[in-house]
Amino acid sequence: MPRMDITQMPFEKLYSLLVNKAVKKGRTREEVDQVTTWLTGYSPDDIARIEHSGISYGEFFQNAPTMNPAYVLITGKICGVRVEEIQDPIMRHIRCLDKLVDELARGKSMDQILRK
Repeated sequence: MPRMDITQMPFEKLYSLLVNKAVKKGRTREEVDQVTTWLTGYSPDDIARIEHSGISYGEFFQNAPTMNPAYVLITGKICGVRVEEIQDPIMRHIRCLDKLVDELARGKSMDQILRK
């Protein structure tokens, strides 16, 4: 079976995986929404609405109101790839969100995660 391009996968499915990852480690959906809001400029209400819209993961990032310029401060490896070396802007944003949720699940403080 061929692998599906992550940008074509449903936002609802992938976002629920991120939320579940954080919740299993004692964090909350609200915290996942907070880091997503910080990164993309969507409001928590926007995220809740988009979850049920059928939008793809790639479209979610392409249509983001405003990517936080501090996303360039997100570094390190996710899925064996250094985030700061990803050339495709959409894939970089996707992996940045993955990295933020990983940091959340590992117990980092919100100030550290949001690069304050």
